Amino acid sequence: MSDLFDNGEPRRSGGTATPSPPRSRALWITLAIVVVLFIAFTGFASLWTERLWFDSTGYESVFSTLLRTKIGLFLVFGLLMAFVVGLNLALAYRFRPIFRPASPEQISLDRYRQAITPVRMWLLVGVSAVVGAFAGSTASGRWREYLLWRNGGEFDKTDPYFDRDIGFYVFDLPWLHFIVNFTMAMLVISLIAAALVHYVFGGIRLQSKQDRFSGAAAVQLSVLLGLFVLVKAADYWLDRFDLLTESGSLHTGMGYTDDHAVLPAKNILMFIAIICAVLFFANVIRRTWLLPSVGLSLLVLSSVLLGMIWPAVVQQFQVNPSQAVKEEKYLQKNIDATRDAFDIADAEVSPYTGQTELTPAEQRDELANVPGIRLVDPALIKATFDQQQQVQGYYGVADVLDVDRYTIEGQERDVVIGVRELNQDGLPEDSKNWNNLHTVYTHGYGVIAAYGNQRKADNKTVVQGEPSWAEEALPPKGALTDLSEGGYRGQIYFGEKSPEYSIVGKQNDDDRDVELDIPSNDEGGNKLSTYTGAAGVEVGNTFRQLLYAWKFSEPNILLSSRVNENSKILYDRDPRQMVEKVAPWLTVDADPFPAVVDGKIVWILDGFTTTDQYPQSERESYETMTSDSLDQGNEFRTLPTDEINYMRNAVKAVVDAYDGTVTLYAWDESDPLLAAWRDAFPGTVKDRSEIPADLLSHMRYPEDMFKVQRYQMAAYHVEDASTFYTGESRWKVPEDPTARGSLQPPYRLSVNSTEDDEQVFSLTSVFVPNKRENLAAFVSVDGDASKDTYGTFRVLELPRNNAISGPGQMANEFNTNQVIQDELARFTRNSNVRVLNGNLLTLPVGQGLLYVQPIYTIRQGTSTANFPVLQYVTVAFGDKAAIGTTVADAVAKVLNLDEGETATPDGTPPATGGEGDGETPDLTGPTAERIRTLLERADAKFKEANKALQQETPDLAAYATATSEAEKLVTQALTLAQQEQAKNDSQADADKE
Repeated sequence: MSDLFDNGEPRRSGGTATPSPPRSRALWITLAIVVVLFIAFTGFASLWTERLWFDSTGYESVFSTLLRTKIGLFLVFGLLMAFVVGLNLALAYRFRPIFRPASPEQISLDRYRQAITPVRMWLLVGVSAVVGAFAGSTASGRWREYLLWRNGGEFDKTDPYFDRDIGFYVFDLPWLHFIVNFTMAMLVISLIAAALVHYVFGGIRLQSKQDRFSGAAAVQLSVLLGLFVLVKAADYWLDRFDLLTESGSLHTGMGYTDDHAVLPAKNILMFIAIICAVLFFANVIRRTWLLPSVGLSLLVLSSVLLGMIWPAVVQQFQVNPSQAVKEEKYLQKNIDATRDAFDIADAEVSPYTGQTELTPAEQRDELANVPGIRLVDPALIKATFDQQQQVQGYYGVADVLDVDRYTIEGQERDVVIGVRELNQDGLPEDSKNWNNLHTVYTHGYGVIAAYGNQRKADNKTVVQGEPSWAEEALPPKGALTDLSEGGYRGQIYFGEKSPEYSIVGKQNDDDRDVELDIPSNDEGGNKLSTYTGAAGVEVGNTFRQLLYAWKFSEPNILLSSRVNENSKILYDRDPRQMVEKVAPWLTVDADPFPAVVDGKIVWILDGFTTTDQYPQSERESYETMTSDSLDQGNEFRTLPTDEINYMRNAVKAVVDAYDGTVTLYAWDESDPLLAAWRDAFPGTVKDRSEIPADLLSHMRYPEDMFKVQRYQMAAYHVEDASTFYTGESRWKVPEDPTARGSLQPPYRLSVNSTEDDEQVFSLTSVFVPNKRENLAAFVSVDGDASKDTYGTFRVLELPRNNAISGPGQMANEFNTNQVIQDELARFTRNSNVRVLNGNLLTLPVGQGLLYVQPIYTIRQGTSTANFPVLQYVTVAFGDKAAIGTTVADAVAKVLNLDEGETATPDGTPPATGGEGDGETPDLTGPTAERIRTLLERADAKFKEANKALQQETPDLAAYATATSEAEKLVTQALTLAQQEQAKNDSQADADKE
């Protein structure tokens, strides 16, 4: 390349400079070397430790695939950019004019030429390297688009306008756009660089009245401009397909203006650009800028007239005056595509009257089928879990607990569960040294679980309202321990609250364990252990210790004797972070939840495939759709864009809480995006059929997926374009009455969802009409992954002319109901106690809706010893509301029983039942006395059921029998009350006549 620069001219001296003092120069050189080495070693340490982490988890192939892809893209596009820019610089210099007519312009440029000429090679290499590095960095960030383009297939569905498979838009179009945009950028940079060189060296003379361009300059610039305009024509061609995914004023996708103005404009501009490119190429021979200039001016003018003004005119004068008619067919396609892209097209929508005037027979049937209602609020009960079961201050559970289902002694039970994780902030200050924080207190231990719809009664050993524990204490004991022979492995080395890093392992087998397992267990003293799991990076040699000492800025990793030849370092231990690293193409649900499965504690997570390129589907911010906050904040996501218009629950992920093993299972195996990523990262995702049955029974419908779907369903439950356009049927998620400023979150409940009234573990929510607060619909999705109906959406749509109270209105009813407030005044009169409202649950019962809200009390003050205690349950059905110490007690009060005729609440847990074989007792006397007798006998069954649960080993069979008998007694009492009310109503009508 040097002969291109020489062109027969002697090299010119750059002048004489005063040399720097030798010591000063050596100091600067040394400093520069140190800085370069520091940056290089930091980068190497980061990269190499990342490789070691992937290798330790068994996903080294993911790291190597990503690294190869990024390096390959960086080199290919970086070198291409550097070569093209460098070549144009060299050609511009090589064909500079030998003779430059004297002019003020050229005289002023002489000093620049003199300064550039001695270092022209350095400038060539430097400029090329810099632009190449920027281009390579940009290209390496496009690894998602590249891998999808390489591995993508088809959706077997076509768009309604260009009749192309949707796979073209999702897999091909983004990468083609990048190629076109990269080429245009490369040509623009080359054009600017060549023009500067030609100007400096006389090839372009702006002040000359004629021959402003030398022949070489005219040829080079004409070719570059022609190529640029030709590539712009390709860009116009691709832009046509973007009309199906761009957001418009009414909806995402093609609209009337796009179809009748923008699309024709793109086609016209594409042909004008091609003609313009031909004129520039012709200028290589004709050497006149007139025709290319006219062509370029025509392109610019056309882009303004056709690309901006014409669509604006069509929109203003054709569409806006009759938008509903003009946009109807385009809106219909948007509705169909959105419902399909977010997987809500098959939702089972049923009319629901909201009628609460049930006959006695209907009352008997419906009350018997009301499922066990979860009273334990996962968002409020954290302090109770901590105070009752954390054992030591350096343990703790998540801020919001999880709800799961376990089969205990043959019965499925809702369980609120949390993991007793390590909380190093709870350690005494004088114990927070490096050895303790990173080699002794390394993990949590065991799970804490409470039955969701059960609490302990008041006695001498427990507080009224304390949860009934399904798993408690250290060592752990309870129903979850009994599920596995010999219990389960309790160490939690990988969790949501794990330390930044821990170093585990002992010198040899004879050394004592040093990691704290169980503090002061029954055997005396602390139980210690040593981690022997699969994950973790071995740091037995000095080089690796040096790498991690550098990574974590901690010299003790290199110097401490606690780090030995058998040591491993555990880091990046949050389950969600681990899944995002081994599957960087997934968006992971924000809520990992723990489960005890096959003698292990595991974290179960859901991974989603998403895109913003699904044709005609509505685009919306993922963060907006999944946030419960009314004021949206910022949160880091692994998505390249926050807006999506397609989503599938593609993967179920499992992280072993002890050994860190990450397992990915394909879930929606029909998803083309999942198929593409499995081809890109072969062997990383197992087939759905490989999910063990015990694990499958704990997998549930993901909350973030449900939030996205309910967000879209609020508008897109409407299938008709004309109705959709008016907006009169639009719904919204109501504000949470227990947490102002937040949307009401979804709740996990067992709901009678199917035709045979089978209880299904579901994720539920409600809608209210837009700008109103009465109830519009109840929506649930079957959430038990082991059932064939998993993922079935069920929407109970209420009549628009029947104002059923929504959550906010019902909360107001509870807060203003005199009977309820008089009962709560027992606590509110005490200034040391305040009342906390739990989650306001909504359940369909018959053709009505039952509202249930647990009421907690907590001592005032900031003491960590304070925790919420469940005291009451408020219930509303129709226009009646009541308060009781149990659900059964409160339900008995609202279902047509006169005030004062019910038994006094006794604080027992929810249960109902009958006497003997459940037949109706032979009762005589006034109706009120008969009802009272029935309720007293049911109360006895309440206590009998409670006693069965309070045994050291709960007798669930006896509990179920007593519950069933009590249900019949309460039903009989309610039937008598209904019959008496009907009799009185008939008599009143007869009197009127």
